[in-house]
Amino acid sequence: MEPPQPPSSDLRSRFAAEARAERPDVALLCLLIGTEADPALGEDGIDAAQIELDRLAGMLPFGLDGPRAWGAALEDLLGTRLGFRGTPGEYGRLEASLLHEVLRRRRGLPILLSVLWTEVARRAGAPVYGVALPGHFVVGIGPADDPDEGVLVDPFTGGRILTRQDTETLVRGATGAPLVPSMLSPAEPLHVVIRILNNLRAWASTRPERGDVALWALELSLLLPSHPARLRYERAQLLVRRGDFLTGAAEMDEYAEVVAAVEPATAEAIRHKARAARAMLN
Repeated sequence: MEPPQPPSSDLRSRFAAEARAERPDVALLCLLIGTEADPALGEDGIDAAQIELDRLAGMLPFGLDGPRAWGAALEDLLGTRLGFRGTPGEYGRLEASLLHEVLRRRRGLPILLSVLWTEVARRAGAPVYGVALPGHFVVGIGPADDPDEGVLVDPFTGGRILTRQDTETLVRGATGAPLVPSMLSPAEPLHVVIRILNNLRAWASTRPERGDVALWALELSLLLPSHPARLRYERAQLLVRRGDFLTGAAEMDEYAEVVAAVEPATAEAIRHKARAARAMLN
């Protein structure tokens, strides 16, 4: 069996272009992330996943009126009838962070299930948006500029409509602090994508044998219009750990030039690491 081929540069170019669109398509960006983990997905697989999201949207009843009615209909369809939800074991699975696998397995992390919920509901005409609560992603339904007029639903539990007390409990459990109104603001599309890529990097960080996942998650993060400069240094370190000493050392030197003006001691320490990486070839 031939080894899987890396995703084409065309798909990465498409990811970069979509990330810079006026209204980035979160579903498309998530599916393009999926092509990194599963190159066989390709354009056909992306199209099939988009068609499946359309099909699910078409299964919702017509004439729904008001956030609570939308929430109940989504819970009935996606959570109860189709069985989309999360389990504690999903946090250890790569597939739980890949939208095409969530569609197939009907299991995933809170943020990927929330992407699925919002994409299905949006296609059906619902006023819907993601909400990045600390430590747990949920979905808001209703006016984005007035969360008090809408409802929150938790796709990880099958779409249960959350009371204010439920939401307070989630936030206190994650932070120990009370819920504040700013936490209920709609999540920007690229914030969702960044959070997914960070989850993938965190998953790979505990699995040294999956440095490939850490590397492509970093490289996609670097294609976003805004990213921390330190990600380039992290990529350089990862390349060195994976045995690409020359490329990693070159990128360390480039990063050292970036920080030299404000942190000369840090820059010199990075240059020392670059020299050490090159020495590993001797």
